[in-house]
Amino acid sequence: MSQISILQGGGSPVPDTETLTGDIGGAVGCDAAFNINLLTGDGLTSTGNPLTSTITFTLDGLTQATATTIGAVTADIITINLGAVPTTYIIEAKIAGFEPTTPAGIGYNLICVARTTGAAASLVNTQDKYVSESVALAPCDANFTAVGNTIVVRLLGTAGLTVRWKASTIQMGV
Repeated sequence: MSQISILQGGGSPVPDTETLTGDIGGAVGCDAAFNINLLTGDGLTSTGNPLTSTITFTLDGLTQATATTIGAVTADIITINLGAVPTTYIIEAKIAGFEPTTPAGIGYNLICVARTTGAAASLVNTQDKYVSESVALAPCDANFTAVGNTIVVRLLGTAGLTVRWKASTIQMGV
């Protein structure tokens, strides 16, 4: 649990932040300019907003989305633009689906390697796929596909059923 320590006094009606305490390590006090710097490591970004007094931490390369399929139709839940510079990416998708009337559930973990020339994307080889599913959702499917200069996470629903989907992808390029 993260904590913040506030010391009041000195005639100021506004509380002053004295320390921040993270999940690991000890309390961190202010420097001579009364700042506490929040530094991130590789793959994590912190963004400060003085207007709302918030700092938001985000995982670089993370995308999340939701979709619904009604029947045996496809839905492109996430589209990843690969950019104008020739690059190779490794992309992982985690996908969960739920159908409430049966009820039934399904989950996928997909991994692929993709590359772009800067103008066109392609999958380097076949994707790896782990599937865990209820019998009612066995006809469903999820795959990566190259479309133009993007990689798309494409879902397939099941005839006669409405499936609510949630997906996240994370990618790293070089």
